[in-house]
Amino acid sequence: MTRIIAGEHRGRRLATPAGDRTRPTSDRVREALFGALQATGGIEDAAVLDLYAGSGAVGLEAVSRGAAHVLMVEAHPGTARVIRRNIATLSAGDRAEVLVAELPQAVRRPAPRPFDLVFADPPYALPDTGLAEVLAALAANGWLAEDADVIVERSSRSGEPAWPPDVTGTRSRRYGESTLWYGRALWT
Repeated sequence: MTRIIAGEHRGRRLATPAGDRTRPTSDRVREALFGALQATGGIEDAAVLDLYAGSGAVGLEAVSRGAAHVLMVEAHPGTARVIRRNIATLSAGDRAEVLVAELPQAVRRPAPRPFDLVFADPPYALPDTGLAEVLAALAANGWLAEDADVIVERSSRSGEPAWPPDVTGTRSRRYGESTLWYGRALWT
């Protein structure tokens, strides 16, 4: 089990998928992520895209902290059912939804809306080229709002993501085995 750290649903427990199919973002990393976002303007009323959503903990933390809308993309139908249960537990169906789809195929389609914040926590075993393809598709297909924050969680043994031309890497922070890489969409 994991929990919501702050905001409207603070302390509420979330179900996590059984087995080793997912690797939930730790409370420590989520706390650091949202602390950094609060320092740069927060996520109040933001549209948030949570890729490789797992339990939905990051997306639902965003809902708890005031995001207007969160779309969580998860490929595995059983894991998506866990996310839907977590949405129901928080009565957040008016602000959170799940898209069951493989990446990068899901973001090769035109975006339903531009997103202000994109969080991607791909499997650590995903090759860098797979992540680069997802990031490039986000930029090419209208998924990123102007000045969108793009954050990627990777193994600390991995290097910086291959940002597409429309996204600039700004910084990174290491938390044990995980590193958060921060980027910003720049439209000219």
